[in-house]
Amino acid sequence: MSTEKRIRAGRRTVAVSRPDKILFPDDGITKAGLAEYYRRVAGAMVPHLAGRPLMLERRPDGVTGQVFMQKEVPAYFPEWFHRVELPKEGGTVVYPVCDDAPSLVYLAGQACITPHRFLSRADRPDHPDRMVFDLDPADEGFGPVRVTALRLRELLDGIGLPSAVMTTGSRGLHVVVPLDRRAPFDEVRRLARAASEVLVARHPDELTTAARKEARGDRLYLDVQRNAYAQTAVAPYAVRALDGAPVAAPLRWAEVADGGIDARSFTMSGVLDRLDDGPWRGAFRRPRSARAALGRLERREPSARDDGGR
Repeated sequence: MSTEKRIRAGRRTVAVSRPDKILFPDDGITKAGLAEYYRRVAGAMVPHLAGRPLMLERRPDGVTGQVFMQKEVPAYFPEWFHRVELPKEGGTVVYPVCDDAPSLVYLAGQACITPHRFLSRADRPDHPDRMVFDLDPADEGFGPVRVTALRLRELLDGIGLPSAVMTTGSRGLHVVVPLDRRAPFDEVRRLARAASEVLVARHPDELTTAARKEARGDRLYLDVQRNAYAQTAVAPYAVRALDGAPVAAPLRWAEVADGGIDARSFTMSGVLDRLDDGPWRGAFRRPRSARAALGRLERREPSARDDGGR
């Protein structure tokens, strides 16, 4: 097994140790292969990571081995790797921040298969510029996820919130809304809960906001818990630690409407063809006000109240 491979990324050459280490046994994907993938998608992916604290999903022994969910930057990370120190209860955490292609390649070399990002930026960590709805189905069926995403898009459009959509690479979809960072997380989460409750009130036999699995039955879970300080969501173009190496892939809304995709439709190889014609091109250029949207929602929908979930 080779001891090191050097990969040129942007203005740096990054050393990847044990490049022949197999991370995905059933797919033959090595650490060097993962690093090369992240080098190739960096132009599309880094804009969705830059300035954001990350949580690293690391699997040094591959996808069948132990997983480490890591927030604190290890002392051995190179000096050039961006860090940010943010408060936590009783102290602080020094988070990694991936601002460029070399950083992304370096993380792959550390067997970080999946980076998870904050919904806020490090300069205003309490004020998110993204709101995320995680559509989590009760089983492997994808039809309810697709239908719910389209219903949610229509609701958000009606209160002045354009949205984007992506596969999670696991089971469901994420619907993502760009925000202007004026509202803190508490207000954004209130908006997300209120919008979810409107959909639940319209489709009570199909949808739920109940956090406890035993309370959901066979209904799709509208999860808005990620809309909180220090919570994270899987990053666009991130690889998931599952057979086939599926990718969290940005979509066009037309692809959701057409019904030809599911949560694992795109893999490390298949997503590369989509980079030049990015489905999210221009989607986040006009962030909107969460406060204004909540006001519109509460005026229009009598069910737009946070009652703790059903």
